[in-house]
Amino acid sequence: MSDEKSDLAGPGIGSYHEVAKALPRDYRPLLDPKRTMQALNDVKSLIEAGLCRELNLTMVRVPLIVEAGSGVNDMLDRDGSRTPVSFQCGLGLETPLNAEIVQAATKWKRMALQTFDCAPGEGICTDMRAIRKDYFLDHDHSAYVDQWDWERAITSEDRNLGFLTDVVSRIWKVIWEAEARVQERFPELNDPRYPKLPEKLAFVHAEDLLARHPDLPRKAREERLLQEHPAVFIYGIGWPLADGHPHELRAADYDDWVTETASADGRPMHGLNGDILVWNPVTRRRHELSSMGIRVTAESLMQQLQLADQLELADQPYHQAILNGRIPLSIGGGIGQSRVYMLLLRKAHIGEVEVSVWPEALRQICADRNIHVLN
Repeated sequence: MSDEKSDLAGPGIGSYHEVAKALPRDYRPLLDPKRTMQALNDVKSLIEAGLCRELNLTMVRVPLIVEAGSGVNDMLDRDGSRTPVSFQCGLGLETPLNAEIVQAATKWKRMALQTFDCAPGEGICTDMRAIRKDYFLDHDHSAYVDQWDWERAITSEDRNLGFLTDVVSRIWKVIWEAEARVQERFPELNDPRYPKLPEKLAFVHAEDLLARHPDLPRKAREERLLQEHPAVFIYGIGWPLADGHPHELRAADYDDWVTETASADGRPMHGLNGDILVWNPVTRRRHELSSMGIRVTAESLMQQLQLADQLELADQPYHQAILNGRIPLSIGGGIGQSRVYMLLLRKAHIGEVEVSVWPEALRQICADRNIHVLN
């Protein structure tokens, strides 16, 4: 593999030459900007109501900033390459507060389950906003992030692939139903060039995907899989596979990627987490919608911190809360709002459904392809 580090770090494109090759040249938006916002708001309401109904969640407020050193912010990957925006605040304080803008609410949500007194089977959903300054800005990556970050309390008996599969299927049902509803309300979205989403997801373990295509890098394996199944959930992301590399790097302190599981035919596997990926017929590329998983226990947290060479994190308040059993067992994830809007509203660029900052090179490429990003 020519660039293993890049392949493990994430799915983004690495240059604007590549972006220019990837964006469609025959693009014609199906909705004008005003109709896009109307449809977007419909989808937002449908998804939030559906998630709360299917997973027994309550919508709650979520922080934009957290205290640095609390261990609550999300570092996204375990290689230290993506760091949060930090600043001091507190006019008049002898010692200003050291704060960070969240990159995701992953860890905060688990602690919030206790704040909102969630029993097993109950949970929370948030309308989360974040800044991720270290992304390459391409057609589906922005420095501005919006997610439905959700978390649900579980029991120890729920920590298995069957339970994870049921939760993922419920989330997919919400997305599938939202597509059907928005196409009823905005009939111009019914375009024969863009097939509807399949009603059911395909489920594949990362180990099996590697076995099918051992000579392909991760991104190419995913693209090949999506030619067979246009909507999939890939289990087991983070544990080293048969080639010695994980399917993708994952943080050590939220999703459980070390716990041993078993395939349907009894083969040993690892990981209680995964991603929802779809084939985007507009961009003609893989399109990640969600990352989720059953969260670490005290035991699996220490295993993962050791494997990631990050044992020093164990002293932070969030990690101590897990190690001392002060916060519930849980399952949770993030669903990219703008990614969902892109997919369901048949958009070629994430900037058509959110307002962010974009380099002039990207703006010019988009203008040349009839893609109008929001200012």
